[in-house]
Amino acid sequence: MTRPKAAPRQARAELLLEVSNRLALADSLDEALHQMRDIATRVIGSERGSIFLHDGKSGELYSRIAGKFPREIRVLSDSGIAGQVFSGGQGLVIDDAYADPRFNRAIDQQTGYVTRTILCAPLRTLKGEVIGVAQLLNKRDGLFTRQDLALLEEIVAQASVSLESFRVIEAIERGRRQELEFLAVVSDISSELHLGPLLQKIMAAITRMLDAERSTLFINDDKTAELYTEVGQGLGATSIRLPNHLGIAGTVFTSGQSVNIPHAYADLRFNPAFDRQTGFFTRSILCVPVTNKNGRVIGVTQVLNKRGGAFTGEDEARLKAFTSQISIGLENAKLFDDVQAIKTYNEGILESMSSGVITLNGEDRVVTCNAAAQRLLRAAGPLVGRTAAELFGADNGWLLDRLAQVAAGGQDAVLMDMTLSLGGERLSTNVTVLPLTQGADKGQGKMVMIEDISSEKRMKSTMARYMDPALADQLLAEGADFLGGQSVEATILFSDVRSFTTLSEELGPQGVISLLNDYFTLMVDCITDQGGMLDKFIGDAIMAVFGTARRHDDDEDRAVRAAIAMMRALKDFNHRRQADGRRPIDIGIGLNTDSVVSGNIGSPKRQDYTVIGDGVNLASRLESACKQYGAHILVSEQTVRRLKGTYRLREVDWVVVKGKTRPVAVYEVLDYHDTESFPHMRTALEAFRDGLDAYRGGRFAPALRAFEEALGHHPGDGPSRLYAGRCRQLLADPPGEGWNGVWVMTAK
Repeated sequence: MTRPKAAPRQARAELLLEVSNRLALADSLDEALHQMRDIATRVIGSERGSIFLHDGKSGELYSRIAGKFPREIRVLSDSGIAGQVFSGGQGLVIDDAYADPRFNRAIDQQTGYVTRTILCAPLRTLKGEVIGVAQLLNKRDGLFTRQDLALLEEIVAQASVSLESFRVIEAIERGRRQELEFLAVVSDISSELHLGPLLQKIMAAITRMLDAERSTLFINDDKTAELYTEVGQGLGATSIRLPNHLGIAGTVFTSGQSVNIPHAYADLRFNPAFDRQTGFFTRSILCVPVTNKNGRVIGVTQVLNKRGGAFTGEDEARLKAFTSQISIGLENAKLFDDVQAIKTYNEGILESMSSGVITLNGEDRVVTCNAAAQRLLRAAGPLVGRTAAELFGADNGWLLDRLAQVAAGGQDAVLMDMTLSLGGERLSTNVTVLPLTQGADKGQGKMVMIEDISSEKRMKSTMARYMDPALADQLLAEGADFLGGQSVEATILFSDVRSFTTLSEELGPQGVISLLNDYFTLMVDCITDQGGMLDKFIGDAIMAVFGTARRHDDDEDRAVRAAIAMMRALKDFNHRRQADGRRPIDIGIGLNTDSVVSGNIGSPKRQDYTVIGDGVNLASRLESACKQYGAHILVSEQTVRRLKGTYRLREVDWVVVKGKTRPVAVYEVLDYHDTESFPHMRTALEAFRDGLDAYRGGRFAPALRAFEEALGHHPGDGPSRLYAGRCRQLLADPPGEGWNGVWVMTAK
């Protein structure tokens, strides 16, 4: 056996010693990789070299140095030449890169570089674990040889100890930086009490910490069963609310389990509608529950689109740890906001009350008083700090005596229609004195409420029983000038009970009156809650007006919201009737906005305040048209154009109502529906819209197919059934060339 010459063996030993020395002098993993690459390319004589390390979290090989300019390249650990060497653990010598099917030409196409030959060797630890690959490109003098491969393997073997050490040090340092950042963020967040700024800080920290594009922290609102946030990181939106059982966030909240979705559009729980609205494209989602110290889920944190791939198990663990640390601060901030809201709410109530409210301490000195009290007591200066005796004087000894009795006995005192003498004036008042208590302490002071029941208020109380309260307010404020007649823009609401004649025959007189009283109570509350004015009852019908006696900037929206509330209240009303074995009722509602004339109409013996005009007639026609279209709420285009809010609407027709020549676009409001009353709404409405476009274009056969498709999704859809019948009629008897899709209504 011939021994190798000493000179080559000595040169190789010196080379390996150089590798060890230069890597020992390196300050970081990046510098060590740079040194190793330079030695390999110089000794073996290649044009370029790269060192790929394995990222176990993402299953990728990455290189921080490639060619002349440092940058990071990532490839799957089982693809390409490098992936083959990493997976198989055996080096490769490629004489013609483009002839090898494993070679990926995309990088050459991106960089403009032409790869001819490749030498690739696995990078192993001392335990034999493959942690990466070394790759050389284009030998300057000929082709790579097996001797070159052996030399490269010796170089990487010599460097593996140093590289592994640097990898461990880098991982420790990265973990240390993350922990320091984690502690700094938690410390910063713990000092914030206001919920809005706290959410801003939390979202910014999570987005940065997980290297994501967007993040949102949703908090559960126990009162409304909704998840809400005041801030959505990167969304440019505020006050987002959604039911706490829907979507991915709802799934995590109700189950208390984290969800990590690498491909959002492949998950059936993901709703892409928000992406379509914002133009954002969601790729990956990480959503974890936020629990309080008692283990109760109080919200969820949702992070979108990890940069460079999907969210890892480590990301999930870090987010869980972070949310567990911030939950206490979050609850404190929410509690602080709730307390502030209650304080502001209570102060607002006191200031908005027409009755005077005064609180006295144990020494009968004024602690607080609202604006009404300042006005009623005719006080020239501040009341706070003055005694009850100074405020009310000897002329109101009955009130001072009652204050003393309440302080001694701790019982409420209600004094009705008492005369209060103030500054030479005598006021008819109702006075209530309440003891203020705090736990077992009964000596906190007293609260005095003073209600002025002068003749004006007595008249208003009487009038409000016979007309709308808003109208009574306006009449008392403006008198005859208000009733003289004026032209205003208003929204008219008509509603009517379906098949009321049949219902009357079944129930009899007493049953009809009882039903109408219960029904009208619910419907009128829906109208007045939105600031509308009840104009009149017309048998079983209701006429209401939004925008006359009391005007708002959003009267059209209030009218639509009132109609939606009426349908929802009717649903609950019918559930109760059916539970009692009684027949449910159905209604139709029509809305229109137009210029109308309002004023007092009638004879000298009997007058009514009402509104008249074409706008009123159209609202009535739309209510009647609900029967024809199988709808419950129909709205004119004049109302839709003025809406400021967003509602679920669909255009159902262009119609010419009886007595008119100009067509009007009519829309159906669908917000009161749920999945039970209108299943598959989105797909059914899309099919209806396609059918309506074809119908108006005179293409009745495709229109019929589209409407039948809509009925397949929701067999109870009245407009689709109506249009299917029209299409069959028009196919049998085609219209003339002047067809424009407008339908003329022949009935009122």
